Amino acid sequence: MSQLFPKSANKLPLQIIIFLIVFAAVVTAATTYYATPEYTRVGYAPVQPVPFSHALHNGQLGINCRYCHSNVEKTGFANIPTSQTCMNCHNQIKADSPLLAPVRASYESGNPVPWIQIHQVPDYVYFNHSVHINRGVSCVECHGQVNEMETVRHEKSLSMGFCLDCHRDPAPRLRPLDKITDLNWTPAQMAEHDKWAADFIARNKIAPPQSCTGCHR
Repeated sequence: MSQLFPKSANKLPLQIIIFLIVFAAVVTAATTYYATPEYTRVGYAPVQPVPFSHALHNGQLGINCRYCHSNVEKTGFANIPTSQTCMNCHNQIKADSPLLAPVRASYESGNPVPWIQIHQVPDYVYFNHSVHINRGVSCVECHGQVNEMETVRHEKSLSMGFCLDCHRDPAPRLRPLDKITDLNWTPAQMAEHDKWAADFIARNKIAPPQSCTGCHR
């Protein structure tokens, strides 16, 4: 009587066990490696080459966000300030501080300070800073209370759901354009904010896209 299964089938249980062990190891390693702030982003706060405090510069000294991120209203990205921008003040203030050595070296050599990018959306996502800034969306909506951060961290998820929540109902997140960089301002400080927001949306024809092609171009 011929065998129902070939002899090679005897190895199948062992192969399945080995596969499951390898699969479990890969899943565990991938989860351990990628499920960290650097990859999930929320909470990501890398050590920068220069310990720049937004709480000091913006929160205490009141330096406007646009002094350093000067293109945020004009282009799709928020530019990182050049060492020249830093040296405008620090050629007089703490000019010899060892903490500012990378800035001085960058200024002298022309090579940029190797800042580590914190806020980053995937390559397949289209995002334009100027469109949001010029339509009443403040920095704080996506970046959190940066003016209170000694070390900038990735505060919001910036997930598709996070973006769609705002696109579906932008009114509560809008503010007058002169309050865009006032990170302590809240809609509660404006009388009848809901009415103002409705008028602002109608006047500026604000209709955030909710289809896939709006952000995945």
